[in-house]
Amino acid sequence: MSRSAPASASPPATLPPILPPSIRVFERGWLSSNNVLLVDEARAALVDTGYATHAAQTVSLVRHALAGRALDTIVNTHLHSDHCGGNARLQAQWPCETLIPAASASAVRGWDEARLSYLATGQTCERFGFTGTLAPGARLTLGGFEWDVIGAPGHDPDSLMLYAAGPRVLISADALWEHGFGVIFPELEGESGFTEQRAVLDAIAQLDVAVVIPGHGAPFANVEAALERAYARLAWLSADPARNARNALKVLIVFKLLDVRTMTFAALDAMLAQASAMRAAARQLAPESAWPALMRELAGELAKSGALVMSENGIEAPAGMA
Repeated sequence: MSRSAPASASPPATLPPILPPSIRVFERGWLSSNNVLLVDEARAALVDTGYATHAAQTVSLVRHALAGRALDTIVNTHLHSDHCGGNARLQAQWPCETLIPAASASAVRGWDEARLSYLATGQTCERFGFTGTLAPGARLTLGGFEWDVIGAPGHDPDSLMLYAAGPRVLISADALWEHGFGVIFPELEGESGFTEQRAVLDAIAQLDVAVVIPGHGAPFANVEAALERAYARLAWLSADPARNARNALKVLIVFKLLDVRTMTFAALDAMLAQASAMRAAARQLAPESAWPALMRELAGELAKSGALVMSENGIEAPAGMA
């Protein structure tokens, strides 16, 4: 005879969402975006390639997963450094086609690091080439499924998402995470971004999605709850743009620290002086004379949250930070 569980019993743990066998996600740390490997009889493709610091690891992951098969295609949802930093190393390993957002093509062709955001954010990316472009409305076959290419401006004006109606899977990049979305960078420069981000969330809400593969964090199934959190965060940010600026500075500080592991305050101030996106954010928060104090204030807040360790002369990544 079966017995019911006592009222005080903990609910069962939520099982991770199930993806088709042809879709494999390499969940990376926050320095590198997730990589999505899609394999069918025609080709093996990788969506997004992580940051330059992890490029060798990305090649190793892909090589092991393909077990002797070549990588045929790279697809980039957008060209922030944490999503395309492994492109060059993968292209050196395999003569693969590379598809990038059409709106970014001229910047890549001329390798304009200002337009590509690398100088603006204080980040690096090894130069790579491309063989084709993708624009909203396009379709492509990956992993045995047809994917619709959907525009996802907001976090980045050129960003794209991929949606496959068959398995009801959305590769959302930084347009939607389980607990938020990427920094709305256009708003730092006084351009529109909040409105576009809301439109992207509205577009996702119209899709029949069973599983979201985000740019960062584990794949998730409760899309409605994630959208509710994203809408709430967007409303909070847009109510006071300084909140977006403050968040952007914190994100860029932590991202740099993930890469270099330790920084003096002098190096942090130099980064602010050189990175235009950081300067634009700082202008929304304080006069230039107060920027050193602002950076130390933000570092202190990050230290309280456990995102970094602060000393008298600088900051460092906490033990175990990936």
